[in-house]
Amino acid sequence: MSNTTTRKPGIGDFDFLVGTWEVTNRRLVAPLTGSTEWDEFPGTVVCHGTLFGGAANLDEISFPTKGFSGLTLRLFDPVRAQWSLNWVSSRTGRLQPPVVGRFHDDGHGEFHGDDTHEGTPVLCRFTWSRITPVSAHWEQAFSTDGGRSWETNWTMDFRRTGETSA
Repeated sequence: MSNTTTRKPGIGDFDFLVGTWEVTNRRLVAPLTGSTEWDEFPGTVVCHGTLFGGAANLDEISFPTKGFSGLTLRLFDPVRAQWSLNWVSSRTGRLQPPVVGRFHDDGHGEFHGDDTHEGTPVLCRFTWSRITPVSAHWEQAFSTDGGRSWETNWTMDFRRTGETSA
């Protein structure tokens, strides 16, 4: 990507993710049941470069102890000045409904979308925070009351494996 002064806000927001990461996952065993039991497991993410001049990127995460992987395609809409984050699991091969949003001035990103969890309609929220050149934090939360309350059900702590960001 060229370094120009005409770069639009939002373009390049996910450039930090380019490279290889080890991930500590913590996932709530039974979301939306009141359970507080968490499962912790490893993952490895490879983000395959900056596409469309910083307006897109693609990563694959593998969960070796769980026997599946996932793919995220992120696309920036310059008209709406927001990102869509699109997820597919190797378990189903089906693209899930996107979450959309943007990064705020404080460096924290928030993205929302409608989804279902085991047949229950939910509002889904992804957040990105604590982003440094060698670490980042991601969370997923569900709301069944239109966003008045949230239950965090998956967190990921990213640690760069030695490859540098783009």
